[in-house]
Parts: sequence; C-alpha cells; structure tokens
Amino acid sequence: MAMERSKFLFTTVAFAALALYPFAAGSFGIDLVTKIMVYAVFALSLELLVGTTGLVCFGQAAFFGIGAYATVLLSSPTDSPSLAWLLPACVLAAAAYALFVGALTLRTKGVYFIMVTLAFAQMAYYVVHDTPLGGGTDGIYLTVKPVLGGLLDLDKPLALYGFTLGALVAVFGFLALLGRSRFGRALAGIRVNEQRMRATGFSTYPYKLAAFVISGGIAGLAGFLFAVKDGFVNPELMSWHLSGAVLIMIILGGLGHLRGALIGAFAFALLQELFKSEAIFGDFAKHWQLGLGLTIIASVALLPRGIVGVPRQWRERLVGRRIATTEVRHELAGPPPRVNFRVRSAEVPNELA
Repeated sequence: MAMERSKFLFTTVAFAALALYPFAAGSFGIDLVTKIMVYAVFALSLELLVGTTGLVCFGQAAFFGIGAYATVLLSSPTDSPSLAWLLPACVLAAAAYALFVGALTLRTKGVYFIMVTLAFAQMAYYVVHDTPLGGGTDGIYLTVKPVLGGLLDLDKPLALYGFTLGALVAVFGFLALLGRSRFGRALAGIRVNEQRMRATGFSTYPYKLAAFVISGGIAGLAGFLFAVKDGFVNPELMSWHLSGAVLIMIILGGLGHLRGALIGAFAFALLQELFKSEAIFGDFAKHWQLGLGLTIIASVALLPRGIVGVPRQWRERLVGRRIATTEVRHELAGPPPRVNFRVRSAEVPNELA
C-alpha cells in the first residue's frame, strides 16, 4: 500500500512540475520539453506491447510515421483544419495499419515476430520514401496548424505544450486503468506464460491483437503531435533507427513500468542534448552518438531494472550490507558459551537425592 502511494505521489509531482515548467522556462526549454513529452507518449505506446504484453516490436516507428504523415496529408494548405476530426483520423489511420500488421505478424513468435514487424515498418518507410505520396526524401510541410474553434490554436507554443501535456496525462491514465482491468491482467498473464493462459481457457490471439491496435493508435497520436510541433515530416520518422531509439527509452527507464517509459524518454532525450552540447564537450560533441552509446551500455550493465528500479536496488544492497555486517559481528564475537546441565550424582545434596 505504501509503495502504491509513493508511485502515485511521484507521478502527481512529475505531472505538476511539467504543468508549472512553462512559467520558469524560455522558448527553447518549452520546445525541448514538448518534444520530450511527444517521445514519452510514443514510449508509452511501446511499453504496452513490450513491458505489459511481452511482444518485442521493432516496427513501432511505422505507426508513429503514419500518424505524422496523415496529419499533413489530411490538412488543407490554406485553411486551418479542425482538431476535432483531424486528431481522431490520424489515430485511426495508425490503428488501421496496426490492425493489418498485427493480424499477420501475431501468428509468429520470438525473433520471427521482431523481424516481420521490422519488415512491415520498412515497407511503410519505402512507400513514403520512393513515391510522390510522401514527398520522397524531401518530406512535406504542414503549413497551417490545426485549431479547435476559438478555444485552442496549436500554432502557439504554450497552447501546444499544454495540449501535449494533456495528451500525455490522458494516455498515462488510460494505460494505468487498462493495466488494472481484466484485459490488462490477461495481457500480464500472456507475458508471463502464454501457454498456461491458453490452458486456462483464454484465447490469447484477440488480446494480443487488441493490444497491438491500441499501441499503434497511441503511436499515431504521438506522430500527430510531432507533426504539429515541427510542421514537417520526412521518411526518417518511419526508419528502424527510431524504432530502436524508443525501445532503448523503455529499457533505460525500466520495463514493466509506465513510469519507466516516462523516465526513459526524458533520460534519453536529455542525454542526447547533453552530448550534443559543444559548450560542455567541445569538438567531441560531433561524435555525440559515441558518448550516448557508452552511457546506455553502462546504464544497462549497472541498472538491470532500469532507472525506475534504482530505489529498490539500493534498498536490496542496503539490506544485504546490514545482514552481512550482522553476520560478521557474530563471527567476531565467537560462538555462544555452551552450558553443561548434567550434574554428577556425587554433587547432588542428600536432601535432593
């Protein structure tokens, strides 16, 4: 119970800090944190597959890119599109492709599932890379940002920041409720032992397919937010590099935890900005991938449960040290004295004999 309260407190404080951040940050800081929150939504979409269901998908960038491209392709070049229909359309486009991909790939398992999802992602990549549909390698621009009547204009940085934060909170809350539901418990059972779930009467394929479609829709939401923020999309949004990056985020933060996906997204993006800084690393900043890679390797080696598992790891080490210290003290004190309770008959008084 105390652990649940601490998790709830951490999440509440984190979202409150994000809500108050624009009052203390400049334009660069707001833009950076908006980008990180978009990646956090993207990371949550993959966490549902990998951390909750146990499906390692290496093609998540396809759904992210479809959501981004749908945002631009469905928007008018002159008039501001309505957020009320554009956002659901982008999410549905990504979810529809996820339904198609999932219906075929979920028939496979293990490394074959990973490779097939990667193949479908590369197919989507080459569709926008080699055809006029997506503008080829040059990409396409979003000239007019969507609005919601006179209430919300996403062309304004603060409005976009608030909307992205609201989307992040909504996705986090939705996945938290999903994990506590019967559906979420079924997904957890599939992750632990799918054969046993089948033996108990569960048809696991519909559950996995539903999780795959939900994950694709959330990734499409992240793609929508990314396209609105940058006003530009290109085929690199569907590349396997991005699928690998978001997988690293959830591993770095800690698999099996929604908080881990958030922490991993922030840690990964901030590490990128750190190693790209010429003010700190000078000319070495040109080789920022090397520094980032070494840091990730060290993190995986030293933090097997991810960043979110650091408190537990420290507690276990502390308890282990206490036990070891107690054992050493006992060894130094020596064994306890042995008392001989046997009394010879000659020593027994006559009145007791």
